[in-house]
Parts: sequence; C-alpha cells; structure tokens
Amino acid sequence: MAPLEVLKKYWHYSAFRSPQEEIISSFLDGKDVMAILPTGAGKSVCFQVASLMKEGVCIVVTPLIALMQDQVQQLKKRGIQATAVHSGLNRMAIDIALDNCVYGKEKFLYVSPERLQTEMFQERFKKMNVNLIAIDEAHCISQWGYDFRPPYLLIAELRELKPTVPFMAVTASATKQVRDDIIEKLQLKNPSLFQKSFARENLSLVVRKTETKEKKLLEILRKVPGAAIVYVRSRKATESIAKLLIQNKIPTTFYHAGLDAEERSKRQKEWIENHVRAMVATNAFGMGIDKPDVRTVVHLDLPENMESYYQEAGRAGRDGKRSYATIIFHEVDVLGLRNKTELAQPGLDYVKKIYQALANFYQLAIGSSQGEAYDFDLDSFSKQFNLKPMAVYPALKKMEEFGLVQLNEGFHRPSRIHFTIDKKRIYEFQVANARFDPIVKSLLRLYGAELFSDFVTISEGHLASALKLSLPEVKLELEKLHRLQLLIFEPTSNSPQIVFVLPRQDADHLPIDKKEMDRRRTLHFDKMEAMINYTEQTHRCRMQVIQEYFDEITYETCGICDVCIDKKKKDNLSMLKDYGEQIHYLLNKKPLPVDELEKAVSPKDKELFIEVVRELVDAGTIFYDEHWVLHRK
Repeated sequence: MAPLEVLKKYWHYSAFRSPQEEIISSFLDGKDVMAILPTGAGKSVCFQVASLMKEGVCIVVTPLIALMQDQVQQLKKRGIQATAVHSGLNRMAIDIALDNCVYGKEKFLYVSPERLQTEMFQERFKKMNVNLIAIDEAHCISQWGYDFRPPYLLIAELRELKPTVPFMAVTASATKQVRDDIIEKLQLKNPSLFQKSFARENLSLVVRKTETKEKKLLEILRKVPGAAIVYVRSRKATESIAKLLIQNKIPTTFYHAGLDAEERSKRQKEWIENHVRAMVATNAFGMGIDKPDVRTVVHLDLPENMESYYQEAGRAGRDGKRSYATIIFHEVDVLGLRNKTELAQPGLDYVKKIYQALANFYQLAIGSSQGEAYDFDLDSFSKQFNLKPMAVYPALKKMEEFGLVQLNEGFHRPSRIHFTIDKKRIYEFQVANARFDPIVKSLLRLYGAELFSDFVTISEGHLASALKLSLPEVKLELEKLHRLQLLIFEPTSNSPQIVFVLPRQDADHLPIDKKEMDRRRTLHFDKMEAMINYTEQTHRCRMQVIQEYFDEITYETCGICDVCIDKKKKDNLSMLKDYGEQIHYLLNKKPLPVDELEKAVSPKDKELFIEVVRELVDAGTIFYDEHWVLHRK
C-alpha cells in the first residue's frame, strides 16, 4: 500500500498534514530523519505509518510509561500489533514481549531508554528484523534541553548492532543548539531535516497581570465559549480552582497524578466527550491527548520554561479555529518561580543524603539492584527519614538527570496473568486439585491460548461474575495459584516507582560531575529568566518572542496576541468606534451568537472585532446568555 492508503486504512484520515508525507518518503528512501513539529502536528503518525510500509518491527524509544501505554492501546484499537517494555514489568513479562518481537507478529516495540542497555534487550535486538528506530521526545538527548535524560545518550550504540536501520528523531520543541546536539548525539547520517514554523496562526497568546487571578479566570471562561484547560502547579490547587468554577456554574473536573488511574481515565473521558467544559490540572495532564476543539488554555502559575509553555499552550486550537492561550499572573508569582527554580537545584551534598536514605529505605547492598523497580511513596519515605517532601522530590529528579535512578510517576498497570506450565500439566493439575478446576476453566474460556504465550490483561470482575464469587475471593484464588507456581499473577497497581538505573552506588562517591551540575543549574535559571521576560514584556509580539527563542527569526507579527491587539487599537480608533456602533445596532434588532454577529458586521480585522466584543462585554453594555448568544442590555 502507498502511505496514504495506510493512513486511510488504519487512521481513517483522507490526507496527511504537512510535512508528514515528506517525512515518510525520506524514511522509504533509507534516510535518517530529524523532525521538529509543534504539539498536535502528528509526530507519531510519521513513524507509525512509515514502519507499516516495510517488513519488520519499529523500535520506539520514549521516556514516559503513560505515553507508551496510551500509544500501544491506540495502535491495538486500530488492529496493529504493539507492545511495550518498561520498568513496570517483571523479568518474565519483558522476556515474553521481546520474544514476540523476534518470533511473533509485533509491529511496534515501545521501550524506555533505560531498557536499551540491558543484556536481555540487546541479545533479542540482534535477532529482530528492525525497520526503523524512532526516538520520541528527542530533546531529552540534549544536555542543552530542558528535560535531559542521560540514558538517551546511549541510543546511538544501537547503530553498532544494526548500522543500516534508519533513525527518526521527533520532538515538539527544540532550539537550534538542541537540534544540532540531537543530530550529533544520535549520529544521524546526513539527515533529512523537517521543521515547521513555531508560529500558530490561529492561537492568540495573552498575558494578564492582575491582583485577583481567580476573578480574571472567571472573566476569561465567561467570554470564550468551548473546552478549556486550566493549568495550576499543585494538586491542592486543582481541587480548589475546580470547586470555584463549579460554584460559578462552569462544569469542571480536575486531574492530578495523585488520583488513581481509573479516576484519572474517567475524568479525562468526561472532558474529552464534553460532559464537562473545563479541566483543571497539573502539567501531568495533556501528554498524548488528542482533543482538537480546546478553545482556551489558561496558566494560573508561571510555567518553568518556554519549551513546557509552548507545548502546553499548543494544546489549544488543534482544529485550526481561533483559540487562546493565557497566562494570568501576579507580581509575587515571579518571585515564586525564582524560589521554585532554586529549590529544584539542590546541592550535591543533599543529593548524596537522599540517595543514602533510598538505599537504607530498600536495604540495598552496594553493587546490587541495577534495573530493579520499587514501589515508592514520597510521603512515607520522607516521614521515615524526617525529610520535607518538597525538598526530596527535586533531589530525586536531580538523580534522574544524572542517570542514577528513574522516577516513574504513578501509572495504571491492570491485573495480568500468564500460565507458567503447558496445557498437559495444566490438565494434570486440574485433575489433582479439583477445587481449582472452575477458576482454571474460566480463565481458559475467557482468555484462551494466549495465556500460555504472553501476559494477558484480565478483569477480576468478569471472573467473579463467571464463578459467582466476590472480588476478594477471586483475588485470593489467583494469589494461591501464583504461590503454587501454576501461573504468574500481577495484581493491578497505580504506585509510583523508583528504578535503579545504575547498580546501587556508594553515596559518598556518586558519579555526578560537579561542574556539569553547576552548568545544568545555570541552564535552568537561564530558561526561567526567558519565561519571565516573555511574561513581563509588553512591547513585542508574543508569537515573535517565542519564535525567536527557538531561533526562528521573523519580521512578521502575529496580529492576534494581546500586544498586537493593543497596538491595533491605538492605530485604529475610528474602526473601533465603527465596530462598536454596528454591534449595538445589530443586537438592538435581535440577539445573535458571536459568529453570526461577525458575519453581519463583516469586519476587515476579525481580531479587532473580537476585541471590541470583549470590551463591550466588560463594560456591561452587551452580555452572553447561557447558550453563548449575545444580547444588548
């Protein structure tokens, strides 16, 4: 099939977005690819369609387990075989998944960069028919990036094992320095480079400085209809802001990593399907979520850097329609961001102290536990060693930055089982242990022969119904079969995990370069200052400032950010007056939705017209009803 036929068959899209087709063509020509495409531009489709064009498996390297799980699930829904290998799996599950990539029909293998260095992976990798190695979130390989991950630096070693397999590196945000670093570290050979402009023509960037942030938030959501995301920094704030919006008759839910996976999934679904209008969330929300009709993204706290802000703001208006990304801030927020950045850069002595506490917590001997994952509760760990959680977390992130550990946020792992013995021995077991015969039969009837070849996701609820037992009774029976070594039972889990990437080190001699640590500290502060400058400046087009940050020099202004609109208002006072008079005249005749009002006025400058509507709503001379129809007072 041609690329477009593959797209239509599995994704049901009638056309590619630019430059997806050109990226796929480069791969088909055997070239390495470097693609910098903004949030919502369809990066994953590039390597997924590309790999489906050829025999063999695609290795996708990505750092986030939740993102892996989401992409594997999406591919399976489309009838495409995919699996993932990460620290949340036990050794046998990893073994089976890798074997299926060698001998089975798996088309995509999602893997965390930490797993690439294991002997188990490398031995299977040599036997795999690999057609593409895709590196998602490729900025993580660059020491000049904002989310550097040392294990990414070792990806290029795969080239020594399979020198002819093309690499495709994709990311949403990278400066020229980061882009060049990615190409060098991945040893991309004369790569085809694709980079869309960082400008978003339909996205109006706005900054509002105010003494009362909650009041300003309500004003924005009352003026701009449609789905909204409100980003806040703390879990507590997600709940309090959601409560405020609900009290003001704005249907809202909230989302943070502290909710269990089932609850997070339920709330996400409610918002995606427009059962609620606003989602109040920490930045744990949004990665991999494809909702094209988000009209507004509001930040109630200053983002840490421009890369994060650009990705989060870019979740608005993926359908190409007019949308808004607004930062609401108070002077004290600038001081707060500086303090937060300072706290996020702990000294080496404190990092050593926390590392030693981790080793004591899990009772690990020096040289042990490489690649091992342990459930981790930040609060109980901090309490045991009389530490402050808000200081411990940055120390853990710093260890991650230097490749000592990996911190996996809570992700949902459903219950799974795998039979460890063959069908003949299963039958012998059933004959000898009649009391277990009903549950074994139910498992085989519900989940079939795949139980012998792979770990299979199960529902204890379905089993309970089939056996007419309670849920706790079913779990108890599965645990007994696990102890009898008939099967491996992995109960559902939502726990965050700590993975020891390196063997347990001597805390006094951690492999951390002090000079590199200081350089990273300076880099974090430079990125923070760029974010503060973007927020505080009021004289330059905001989209232009973002483009310049990413080394895209342009002399064109967007015409739709708050700075550009203010300039237009000063330059077009007569046009402002004319739009205002027409709006009043038309609404005197009958109420109208804003899009019909716009058609009736037929303004030369649509953004200026929308600004006039906003000002008249502010002044109280016109107002929206509950159906977003405008009336004259």
